[in-house]
Amino acid sequence: MQLTISNPEGIVTGIQYNGISNLLEVLNDENDRGYWDLVWSDETTTRKKGNFDRMEGTSFKVIQQNEKQIELSFTRTWNSSLHGKVVPLNIDKRFVVLGGTSGFYTYAIYEHLKEWPAFDLDNTRIVFKLRNDKFHYMAIADDRQRYMPLPEDRREGRGQVLAYPEAVLLVNPVEPQFKGEVDDKYQYSCESRNNGVHGWICDDPAVGFWLITPSYEFRSGGPLKQFLTSHVGPTTLSVLHSTHYLGADMIAKFVANEPWKKVYGPVFVYLNSLLDHGDPLSLWQDAQKQMMNEVQRWPYDFLASQDFPPSDQRGKVSGRLLVKDRYVSDGNISADGAYVGLASPGDAGSWQLEAKGYQFWTETDKDGQFTINNIRPGVYNLYAWVPGFIGDYKYETLINISAGGNITVDDIVYEPPRNGSTLWEIGIPDRVASEFYIPDPNPKYVNKLYLNHTDRYRQYGLWERYAELYPDGDLVFTIGTSNYTKDWFFQQVTRKINNSTYEGTTWQIKFKLDEIDQNWTYTIRLALATANNANLQVKINDLNGNSSLLSTGVFGKDNTIARHGIHGLYRLFNISIPGAQLLQGNNTIFLTQASGTSPFEGIMYDYIRFEGPPSSNTIKNTRFR
Repeated sequence: MQLTISNPEGIVTGIQYNGISNLLEVLNDENDRGYWDLVWSDETTTRKKGNFDRMEGTSFKVIQQNEKQIELSFTRTWNSSLHGKVVPLNIDKRFVVLGGTSGFYTYAIYEHLKEWPAFDLDNTRIVFKLRNDKFHYMAIADDRQRYMPLPEDRREGRGQVLAYPEAVLLVNPVEPQFKGEVDDKYQYSCESRNNGVHGWICDDPAVGFWLITPSYEFRSGGPLKQFLTSHVGPTTLSVLHSTHYLGADMIAKFVANEPWKKVYGPVFVYLNSLLDHGDPLSLWQDAQKQMMNEVQRWPYDFLASQDFPPSDQRGKVSGRLLVKDRYVSDGNISADGAYVGLASPGDAGSWQLEAKGYQFWTETDKDGQFTINNIRPGVYNLYAWVPGFIGDYKYETLINISAGGNITVDDIVYEPPRNGSTLWEIGIPDRVASEFYIPDPNPKYVNKLYLNHTDRYRQYGLWERYAELYPDGDLVFTIGTSNYTKDWFFQQVTRKINNSTYEGTTWQIKFKLDEIDQNWTYTIRLALATANNANLQVKINDLNGNSSLLSTGVFGKDNTIARHGIHGLYRLFNISIPGAQLLQGNNTIFLTQASGTSPFEGIMYDYIRFEGPPSSNTIKNTRFR
């Protein structure tokens, strides 16, 4: 491998490997091949989407060079004369090559000094644009890989832009096999917890180009945050911070006089090839093995920067997580498969929107035991959520991690929100909407990869299927008769009236109560998997009445519907209903999503539960017994 980097900008202009003079797109300008970039804004910004900055260095230095490795630094230093022109950060981009290693590592250190002005950081990432004539096969997961269309297939004359510019219908592609398919980069998004390796394969010669991320400690938003990966270009991204699937609340906002420093990365650019005439797709299996090797080596001990602590300068936390829900079990329940993590101090669930610090997560075993290793020194809150239970947990005592420290916490017990027995429930409390009914796509808007696929929700245009399936009225779900896997549409979206007009929708949940306790306050637990410009109104028994049990106003900027996601920001609403408002016999809950100006306004439900006093109506929940 030969790596060529511009001096002093720090742009990767060439990667020579296995007889290919350059794996990067040689038809692009040299500064548009392999680079770091960010989008930022301050009080001088006039562009709606902020200022794009390719973070070009102004100074170059060899940090370390010997027979085993070389580490290069490309830096840019900010001063007041640059105010409004470039982001107020000192930036140090690093590249590391190790002897005997097929590829290279890259990381960067961002620093905002205390006396510097305020700014917003919208997103930052690493980009590699590969040879269009070489790389045609893309792989993200075992069941998410395929030969891809060409970039020219998206251009005018060959592609037709759909409801938003990222989605293009291929009407006259260079290769006829792609005709009639939809290409959209968001169809290849991936959660942090599953985003360890992705990339491209060249058939002739058989070469793989892979981005390996052995830890997501430096990414924003925790394990469920979704990021772009690889897409038509051929382009490969390592997105480190973005607002995708969470909206403007995810923007990292820095006030004046706020000191901050963060290390993004390292990520590993791994190159592999075949020495014989074997199956090029075996390069994917090799890349997965290499990812596991990198995970085992994390945190790396070969980096020269003092801002990246190796393992002996980090700490760990161990403990056991239990769940206390007396309406489910008389004793505490082991939190099997729960996520437990450390993130910056905040409220329960605040880790979802945390972008400035680091996060460290693990899963509990069947007994609820957990160990979080390799934690950077600092002060954190411990957070958790448990599949099968609603809500978020936060350990009230701050966790202070020191270098080499080993903390064991006493058994921690999460008591999820609960006021009464489960009279009925819809869905599974797992923070996603995938258990509900997801229709087949319109045959005119298909991505063949997701036909008969577990991620069928990634197909384009599913929001339009709602009105087709419910042409004469909105969804009505009857407890005891309806099945949420068949009768509950996975997203409550607007209804299209004509080509440019939409209206909100009202769903009904019908249920029967044999008896009412007039003195009991019943509860609706409404867990949402996502919301986008939604206005949710909840009423009981009288849709036309003036009183709402819940009226959110317009909320949510997740944009999950348009971007083919199955979740965004998790939200939980707890709604009280005095027994006097209920009827003995038949009752109806009305869920109105009142916003109606675009097809992408709406919500996805995670789980709905109706709680009341123990009675013959109670659903016996034996899931954990």
